[in-house]
Amino acid sequence: MEVNDPIESALLWLNNGHNVAIATVVKTWGSAPRKAGSQLAIRDDGLMVGSVSGGCVEGDVVSNALEIIDTPTIKLLQYGITNDKAWEVGLACGGDIKIRIESLESNG
Repeated sequence: MEVNDPIESALLWLNNGHNVAIATVVKTWGSAPRKAGSQLAIRDDGLMVGSVSGGCVEGDVVSNALEIIDTPTIKLLQYGITNDKAWEVGLACGGDIKIRIESLESNG
């Protein structure tokens, strides 16, 4: 069964024994591709559902999520016009976004 909602997908994956990370846009400034509250669920094998950036920084967000996915951890990332990393990963929209990644472990 395919689910397009990040939270529903995360719950389904957790129930199937996967570790999961949830990335959430917590703050935006200026022009940003997604609004605060937008979410991306990342499974331990790299499968993902949702979006936090319209694709421009998601590769970096997923890489960071996979680094912490096996431990209950929270990580904050910020991408913006003055941030060299933002240009490297493709955030050239002129805005800033702050993303919170939280890893969740399955109970299975």
